[in-house]
Amino acid sequence: MKRFIFSFLVLISAVSQAQHSPHKDYPELAGLQKKKAALEFMVVGDWGRNGEYYQKDVAGIMAKAARTMGTDFIVSTGDNFYPEGVISVQDPLWKSSFEDVYTAHVLQVRWYPVLGNHDYGGDPQAQIDYSRIGRRWNMPSRYHSRVEYTGDGAKVLLVFLDTSPFEKGYHGSRDDLFRNNIRSQDTARQRKWLDSTLRTSDAPWKIVFGHHPLYTSGPRKGRQNDVAAALQPTLESAGADLYIAGHEHILEHDVLTPRLQHIISGAGCQVTPSTGNPLTRFVASQAGFITCSVNREECWVQFINHEGKVIYTTSIRKNG
Repeated sequence: MKRFIFSFLVLISAVSQAQHSPHKDYPELAGLQKKKAALEFMVVGDWGRNGEYYQKDVAGIMAKAARTMGTDFIVSTGDNFYPEGVISVQDPLWKSSFEDVYTAHVLQVRWYPVLGNHDYGGDPQAQIDYSRIGRRWNMPSRYHSRVEYTGDGAKVLLVFLDTSPFEKGYHGSRDDLFRNNIRSQDTARQRKWLDSTLRTSDAPWKIVFGHHPLYTSGPRKGRQNDVAAALQPTLESAGADLYIAGHEHILEHDVLTPRLQHIISGAGCQVTPSTGNPLTRFVASQAGFITCSVNREECWVQFINHEGKVIYTTSIRKNG
């Protein structure tokens, strides 16, 4: 009888462990390629909708990808909270749109978000202040930079921009709070800081993140692009290798110049239509995100949709 009870308890324990096994809940994602000695990070944008649309689906696939790749950190390209940002560090959206959606253990890594235009509808400072409360949320200021290292010792400069103030149309918004938030920022100072940060860095890799894209095959194709006019000359002349944005709810890869590559990862939940464009190498109106594997020689980028399929890959070689 004792042997029977012992065997029964062992069986119950095994079933319980299987039901709660992270490998069962988040198995490795087939088709992803992990590079040797690489700094690993993911980029997702335009996601804060209380888990609705494809947000929870994307979050689940991000967990699988993170387990496969050994993700070091995650970058958000803005519009972190719809429809109008957050109003304080106690805003319920922190829980419903972030903490309760990206729950997997492998997603409890550092997050480096930038501000999007929807984030300016509330209190942008609240997202900076949350860095002192949320263990994984890291936004020390509206724009900033940091250095990471690849496994083979290469330095990687990461630059995080605040692009909304560069959009001239936002300065005339009828929303008083939004307009005043935008007008409070000194774009000339930020542009000067960007130029200095890029030029004085000895990092072989210089990767810049912002909310607004420089180029698009999405719904804003062909429109006046104030952000591109303000920032692209600096990015090109000061040696940026890659600019990654959101804003358009698509996944896209463009080659702007032989040196400057351009990616849109703004499909964290809702998706919008897209077409082709002369500089576009790939575009998809599918919910998803990207993974980046950076080593001394290349930045390997994989585009993954909400169904867990690798829909496009590209190798950005270090050529400068």
